[in-house]
Amino acid sequence: MSERVMANFKEIASGLRFPEGPIAMPDRSVLLVEIERGTLTRIGADGAAEIVAETGGGPNGAAIGPDGHCYVCNNGGFDWHFEEDGRRRPLLQAENYSGGRIEKVDLATGNVSILYRDCDGVPLRGPNDIVFDSHGGFWFTDLGKTRALDWDRSAVYYARADGSSIRRVAFPMITANGIGLSPDGERLYVAETQTGRLWAFDLAGPGEIRREAWPSPNGGRCLASVPGYQNFDSLAVDGDGNICVATLFSGCITTISPDGTILDQTAFPDPYVTNICFGGADLRTAYVTLSMSGRLVAVDWPRRGLELHHLNH
Repeated sequence: MSERVMANFKEIASGLRFPEGPIAMPDRSVLLVEIERGTLTRIGADGAAEIVAETGGGPNGAAIGPDGHCYVCNNGGFDWHFEEDGRRRPLLQAENYSGGRIEKVDLATGNVSILYRDCDGVPLRGPNDIVFDSHGGFWFTDLGKTRALDWDRSAVYYARADGSSIRRVAFPMITANGIGLSPDGERLYVAETQTGRLWAFDLAGPGEIRREAWPSPNGGRCLASVPGYQNFDSLAVDGDGNICVATLFSGCITTISPDGTILDQTAFPDPYVTNICFGGADLRTAYVTLSMSGRLVAVDWPRRGLELHHLNH
């Protein structure tokens, strides 16, 4: 693995309450969620923050759908630990946990509607990250919730953006978090937080995987993992097909090739580097959420980002 290098970044916004789920919009603004505040927030090109919608609970991953609305994975809320310097980090399932759900936000009005709360009668527990495909559907992870003495088994779901169907596709997983598609749309990547593993699922069609045989626990194959105590969070795929995984505690973006080689780690001064997206005219600007310190930063990226369905093309 290449040496970890500290990023030369520009701070775009600060004072955010555990930002996540960034989306680089065509107008040069960045949409993101503030998990602890319970909002979908727009960061202007000048760094000014504007609340677009109040979702409550714990808005987490977000993506633009085929209708131009913003689809939000809401984990239902955490309890929080606050440091003396104002930094914050999530703990267990919130005492006022409001249930996991997939929400749709009208960016023009701020109206929030709930698209899914369950799958075949089984409640969603902690939806986390989301990616749209070219077929009008989306993949999302349900990380589950952690309580004092137990935590939920995790899963990957596929759902239609019109609210007509949802199904559980990959199960069980251990804290499934970041999710993304390969440039050709034929492979799905899923990062597990607690294990620090990246899984790959070859796709047979919209919402269908080609299941690996036992001993695969979930139908995928383990593509890569990182040494030591490093946890994986959300991810984005670049234009070359590399998987850029936000990595907790070591505070970096770990870039992994499609064959599972760890190419490099780009470090930031925050142990909770939670997500990355690509923007700018040529998709060579990476926007990264430094969640514990409440910042959105930008850095010139060595590789072009991957265009996202319904956003960049």
